[in-house]
Amino acid sequence: MTGGRLRTVGWATVAALTLAGCTAHPPAPPPQRGGNPPSGGLRLVAFDSCDEALRQLRAAAKAAVGPWGLGEPVPYAAAERAGAVGGAVKDAAGVPAGGFSGTTVHEAGVDEPDLVKTDGRRIVTVSRGTLSVVDPASRRLTGRLALDPPGGQLWYDGNEANLLLHGDRALVLLPDRSRTGPADAKQRPVPGAAQARLVLVDLAGAPRIIGDYRIDGRLVDARQVGASARVVIRSAPRMAFPQPAKGTDAQRIAANRAVVDKATLDDWLPHYEVREDGRTVSGRVDCDRLSRPAGFSGASMVTVLSFDLGATALGTGDPVTVAADGDTVYSNGSRLYLTNDQRWRLPVRPSSRPDDSTEIYQFDLGAGTPRYVAAGTVPGRLINQYALSEWDGHLRVATTTGGDRWGRGGDSASGVHVLRTEGTTLTEVGRVTGLGKGERIYAVRFLGPTGYVVTFRQTDPLYVVDLRDPATPRVTGELKVNGYSSFLHPAGDGRLLGVGQEATDQGRVQGLQVSLFDVADPARPTRIARHHVAQGWSDAEFDPHAFLWWAPQRLVVLPVMRPGVVTGGVGGEGDRGAPGAEVLALRLGADGFTVAGTIAHPPSLTDGSEWSKRIRRSLVVDGVLWTVSDAGLKATTLTGLTTVAWVPTP
Repeated sequence: MTGGRLRTVGWATVAALTLAGCTAHPPAPPPQRGGNPPSGGLRLVAFDSCDEALRQLRAAAKAAVGPWGLGEPVPYAAAERAGAVGGAVKDAAGVPAGGFSGTTVHEAGVDEPDLVKTDGRRIVTVSRGTLSVVDPASRRLTGRLALDPPGGQLWYDGNEANLLLHGDRALVLLPDRSRTGPADAKQRPVPGAAQARLVLVDLAGAPRIIGDYRIDGRLVDARQVGASARVVIRSAPRMAFPQPAKGTDAQRIAANRAVVDKATLDDWLPHYEVREDGRTVSGRVDCDRLSRPAGFSGASMVTVLSFDLGATALGTGDPVTVAADGDTVYSNGSRLYLTNDQRWRLPVRPSSRPDDSTEIYQFDLGAGTPRYVAAGTVPGRLINQYALSEWDGHLRVATTTGGDRWGRGGDSASGVHVLRTEGTTLTEVGRVTGLGKGERIYAVRFLGPTGYVVTFRQTDPLYVVDLRDPATPRVTGELKVNGYSSFLHPAGDGRLLGVGQEATDQGRVQGLQVSLFDVADPARPTRIARHHVAQGWSDAEFDPHAFLWWAPQRLVVLPVMRPGVVTGGVGGEGDRGAPGAEVLALRLGADGFTVAGTIAHPPSLTDGSEWSKRIRRSLVVDGVLWTVSDAGLKATTLTGLTTVAWVPTP
C-alpha cells in the first residue's frame, strides 16, 4: 500500500446510464460446458435420518478427498466486521440515534462485533485478552477483566477479539485457539481442532464472567439486532489423515478414503461446551439440525448460533448447521445471508477455471431459531459483505468474474446480479455486467435503489447503477479518476465519501486519499474534493469499523499510518505518538475538506511497544471525541481537538 508498489486494479461505482461494454439483460441461459454457472439453482434440503446423513457425508468426503486430505476451510474474507445496536445505530448517512456514535455498520439497526462499543453510559473495549470499562463522564477506568485464568494460555493467540453490547451485558467473541493435533508425525494435524470461544460478561458492577461458551470451529462473523445475537462458526471434520513418506497419489487417496469410511457423525458435527453458574454442560449439534445443498464436499460445516443478550444465561446457542463452507456474512436484520465462493479452487494465474461462482444461503431471522429459506449461486467472487444488499424484496450481489483468484487478468470483469426468493431457490431476475474489464472490484456500496461499484487497474471508473427495476438494472454514469476507493460511505445531500489510494496514470499507488463525490445526478458523478496523505495508508481502507463519520459536525475521522514519521500531538501540545501512527480529522465543508487536526497516543505503560500507540478506533460521546489504541483511550474536544483526558488501559 506504500508508494512504489504497483497495483493492477480499477475503480467503478455502479449507477444508471448505459455505457459501452456494460450490458443489462435478463437471467442467462445455462452455460456451455466449462463456462461460469448461471445464477440460482442451489437448494438446501434436510437429511431423512442420522444414518442417511452419515452415508451422504462419507460419500461426499470420499469423492472430494485428495492425496493430502480434505484440507481446511481458508478464511480470507474476514476483512469486514462492524456493529452497533448495544451502542448507537447510525442511519444510511451515519447520523447516530443519540448523543454518541456507534460502530460504522453496513445496515442501520444491525450491529456487528468490534473491539470497542459504547451505549453513551460506558465505553467497553477488548484488547490483548482484557476487557476494560471507561466512564465517559468522569473519564476514568472503572473496570478491568482478564478473559483468561491467571497463568493460563491467552485464548486469543494474537487474533483479534471483538464484542457486542446490550444493556449490562457484553458478549466477547474470541476467534479461535487451535488445539494440539496428533502426536504421530505420519498423520496430518486434525483440521477440525480449532475452537471458538464466546464469553458473556455482566457489566452491572465490577465486570465478571457469567457465561463461557466453546464450540468446535472458527468464528466467521456475528450480527446483532436488539438483544438477539447471531454468531456464525465454520468447522471442519475431525479426521487425522495418514501422511506417508512414500507412495503414489492414488495410494494416498485410497488410504484417506479408508479414514473417511471409519468416520462417525461425531467427527463431522460440532461439539460445544457451556460453563455457567459453576456447572459445565456439553453437547453436539443434532443431526436433525443439519441441512445440505444439493452438492457438497463434506469438508466443512457452517453453524449459526443464537443468543439472547437480555437473558440471564447463554444457554446452548440453539445451533443449526449446513454441510457447506462460508466466509462472508451479511444481514439486514430480518434475513441473514452466508456466502461461499470457490476462489481457492482457482489458479494463481489466469487459465481455465473449473468453478468461478459464489454460493449464497438465506436464513429467516424471525423470533427464535434461524430458519433456512433459500439458496442460490452467482458467477464470480465477492469483495466483502458490502457486495450484498437486500432492498425491496430483492438481493443485489456485485461480483468479479475471470482472471486469477484475486480477479486479475485480461478477461476479468464485474457485474451486479439481482436475485429474488422463489420457493427454496434464490433466482436471478436481472443483471448488468461488463463493468471494469480487465479489473476487479475494490469497493461496493448499495444505497436504496442505487449501487456504487469501484474497480481499479490503472485508472478508476466510478459507475452508478440504477436498480429501481430489478429485471433491467442499468449503468447511468461513469467517472474516471486516478487511484481507487476501497470503502464508500454516504455523507448525505447526494454526496459520497471514498477512502482508498491515490495512484499515477500507470496505476502505481501514491498514498492514502479521501475523496468526496457528488452523485446527486446519477448520469454525471463528479469528484469535488480530495485529501492526499503521501505514502500513507489507513485501516479504514479494509476495515470500515476504523472509519468514523460524525454527521452533526460534518467530521471524518480515520487512523493514518506513514513510514518513518514521528507525529506530534494535537495543536502542537508535544504529545509524541508512534512513528507514523495518528488519527486524522477532516471537516467537510461545501467545497471540500479542511484539516481539523491530528491525534496521537503515548505508548502502553505495560510494555512501551510502539505498536501499542497505533490508534484503532474513534467514537463520540456527549460532544467528546474518544480515540482507542491498545495503550488506552484519549478524550479530545470536537472543536479544536484539545486533549482533555488520557485513560491508560495497561
